[in-house]
Amino acid sequence: QVQLVESGGGLVQPGGSLRLSCAASGSIFSIYTMGWYRQAPGKQRELVAAITSGGSTNYADSVKGRFTISRDNAKNTVYLQMNSLKPEDTAIYYCNADAIRRSLGVTSIYEWDVWGQGTQVTVSS
Repeated sequence: QVQLVESGGGLVQPGGSLRLSCAASGSIFSIYTMGWYRQAPGKQRELVAAITSGGSTNYADSVKGRFTISRDNAKNTVYLQMNSLKPEDTAIYYCNADAIRRSLGVTSIYEWDVWGQGTQVTVSS
């Protein structure tokens, strides 16, 4: 089994910054696209940013120019640097991996659509 564990959330004032981390654990060979999603109260979960194993990125229009997604493949970790935070960025942020290839005895299997438990980000004065 693999797990995604997020960290780095918290309370920050408008205009401030936070850096989220998401580390994948388990006997992992490779991870394909990793992404950050968020869900605010009463709203649907939405994609914030994603990054492929090759480093291609895409962002929601609402965070372009403010957030930066990156990953360290050797550490199986994805990051989200969030700058110029606004109150509307307040949400639970979830890490996702669309496909993780991991060891299973002498062979390997894929785990699909793996989610972390979420980390709260609150932007308020």
